[in-house]
Amino acid sequence: MNTHVLTNARIVTPHENFIGTVEIENGLIASVIKDKFYASGIDMKQQWLIPGCIDIHTDYLEKELYPRASAAFPLPFALHFMDARAAACGITTVFSAVSFSDNEGKNRSLGEALELAQQIDRARHSMLVRHFLHARIDPNTDNILPYLEPMRQLESLYMVVYNEQIPGQRQFTMEQQVVLRMKAFSISREEALDRLLVQIEKAKQINNRHAILDAFKDKYIIGSHDDTTTEHVEEGRVFGATLSEMPTSLAAARRAKELGLWVCLGAPNYYRGGSHCGNLSCWEALDEDLADILCSDYHFPTMLASVVKMIDEGISPSKAVNMVSLNPATLLNFHHETGSIEIGKRADLVAFESKGSFASVSHVFVDGVSKYRADYTHGVQPLSAEKTQDWGVLKDSLL
Repeated sequence: MNTHVLTNARIVTPHENFIGTVEIENGLIASVIKDKFYASGIDMKQQWLIPGCIDIHTDYLEKELYPRASAAFPLPFALHFMDARAAACGITTVFSAVSFSDNEGKNRSLGEALELAQQIDRARHSMLVRHFLHARIDPNTDNILPYLEPMRQLESLYMVVYNEQIPGQRQFTMEQQVVLRMKAFSISREEALDRLLVQIEKAKQINNRHAILDAFKDKYIIGSHDDTTTEHVEEGRVFGATLSEMPTSLAAARRAKELGLWVCLGAPNYYRGGSHCGNLSCWEALDEDLADILCSDYHFPTMLASVVKMIDEGISPSKAVNMVSLNPATLLNFHHETGSIEIGKRADLVAFESKGSFASVSHVFVDGVSKYRADYTHGVQPLSAEKTQDWGVLKDSLL
């Protein structure tokens, strides 16, 4: 039985936070008790206790597979350490992004992308935290069409986003794309530009969003990636998107909210104070209440670190925590089972201490099973003896 009593914790629920106790029975949250402290159980020493982070988009696996561009590591090795790092960062559900594109300059073909996804699919049940797949699909190539049905067979695939690869249209400018190709292929500016123009003209003649929607609309979350203009958002919505992932401009984020889409931005963007590539700042988006969800994007530790920073900046703990837990759970239709500390939900829980600029995780539970534990709690408050009560006595009184 996965049964624990977590007491003297600073519990964050969807609408409030308080010192109290959470009882876990058979992997589920059995009770949430405010302003009560017990002598038995695990003393959380007034650390924050929150639902586990749900990371709907991460490229972190690439860092373990290719820590250097020319240094590749086998997938089982990479997955093991990615999984351990996710747990240590308080992430209990991970959606690894796999790009399905035949765009020039990519280091993985469509066939290789499918093989990678299949390997992740097979390995996911033997890991510490929950793992899902997030497919970034290029709609502007006919080469994607034979791969849609095999992708539907992936057990862990649950999110699909349109990831348009027409150069110069979204995240990166034409100049950036020219420079990228000059470096990648050791060619002149003129040759790089010529290649780009040919690629752009060819890609603009193809739009397979309808086929992608037909393949995945029945049981998948559909989104649009790197929306830059209002037209991008509107096109995504027409083709079933309920998520605008990493919009690059305020105009796109505003339009997404007007159309009722969820908006996800990167936690590194918030934590660092801006986009690393000059796109929409998460701070700007939050000033207009345009961001609903933070994902790790490329850096796991920034999810909880952003929660710490948001609280320090005066955002309520509930709102900050909801952006990495309940909101993504609701987008995914997981909210009836997880995403918040409420009776009857899965005990996917994380305890951490704020270390000023980041979060130091001490406990992680998935389905009530302890998956990670570290002793970093010397700076937090121990259980007060005069405020203790025997858990067995209290439990008997509640029956």
